[in-house]
Amino acid sequence: MKYIVIVPDGMADHPLEELGGKTPLEIAKIPNMNYLAKHGAVGTVRTVPQGMIPGSDVANMSLLGYDPKKYLYGRAPLEAANMNIPIENDEVAFRCNLVTIEDEKMADYSAGHIKNEEAKILIEELNKKIKEPGIKFYPGKSYRHILIIKDPEAKEYLKMTTTAPHDILGKPIKKYLPKATKSEKILDLMERSRQIFKDHPINQVRVDLKENPATMIWLWSQGQRPQMPLFSEKYQLQGSIISAVDLVNGLGKLIGFEVISVPGITGYYDTNYLGKGQYALKALKKHDFVFIHIEAPDEAGHNGDIKAKINCIERIDKEIVGTIIEHFKNNDAVRILVSPDHPTPIKLRTHTDEPVGFIVFGKNIIPDQIPVFNEKTAKESQLCFNSGEELMAFFTKTS
Repeated sequence: MKYIVIVPDGMADHPLEELGGKTPLEIAKIPNMNYLAKHGAVGTVRTVPQGMIPGSDVANMSLLGYDPKKYLYGRAPLEAANMNIPIENDEVAFRCNLVTIEDEKMADYSAGHIKNEEAKILIEELNKKIKEPGIKFYPGKSYRHILIIKDPEAKEYLKMTTTAPHDILGKPIKKYLPKATKSEKILDLMERSRQIFKDHPINQVRVDLKENPATMIWLWSQGQRPQMPLFSEKYQLQGSIISAVDLVNGLGKLIGFEVISVPGITGYYDTNYLGKGQYALKALKKHDFVFIHIEAPDEAGHNGDIKAKINCIERIDKEIVGTIIEHFKNNDAVRILVSPDHPTPIKLRTHTDEPVGFIVFGKNIIPDQIPVFNEKTAKESQLCFNSGEELMAFFTKTS
């Protein structure tokens, strides 16, 4: 039996006036997801436990079948794991965004989706100018980077309140700066980055090209290395993971998955959708389980871009879901799960924590006569799970 999980990040949405009271998923042409819905079962799952922030770390850990309340120690350590950055017991990791601040407001959480090469130069500049024992910045991809702090009181940083920059677009940053224990040190690093970036040639070029410059770093989602049981121990399956996002790949590494590198994947609208589908099929020759994560719909949600979100959903349906259905059309020893990790509504431009709709299709899955897949039909279904762990147990059950 082969098991395939497809996660269109942030695909779930709310009805929009611009779409006649429908969601982007309802408007999108998704014949392949609708095929799975018609011949499989549709339902809802709560991926974000009540009381937890609906971050991608929480929701994807949940969809992978692990309880975030038990295993989540912050987003940054998961990304550090994928980047092969060791975290010792006296160290804490922070996610480090390159952001654009204008008039003391969060204008852009990604500094115009800065290119990898440009971002690396800026991160290296931080390491050159901030020469303090126990402080090191690690370059990641685009705007997403890691800061490691070594401190005998490392656990104290976990008490600090931090905020995701994509949650405060257009808002004054003062209210959302890091607060409480050890925040003085973090605030100092953020402020110093402003001076370091202020006249940097990289930013001058970006301004000349009318692209958002990286005006400072934004530190958030701190944590220490989590201890998680291997997926093979918990679900008796060997797996692979495909994503352009360090957070998701880091989760995969921590649970023993092979991280599959796909050429041309970007974590944005222009990612290699077809490549993800094709490489997933290759991965299944070696392993029995593959987890395919696609960031693009989430980015469209954060950007408030209705047209882009619909287009991303349609490309996922055609190039990933369609590729997989075509390959397995004469093979009944397969199960497919399609589920967003969380909603990223266009109107709100941030994540929400309500349950999301899913489709499960394949061997021993009894069709429920729901002909199409969207938020509305999922809510009408009687099939619901209170956690991603419950859903994964159902999905991987052998009979």
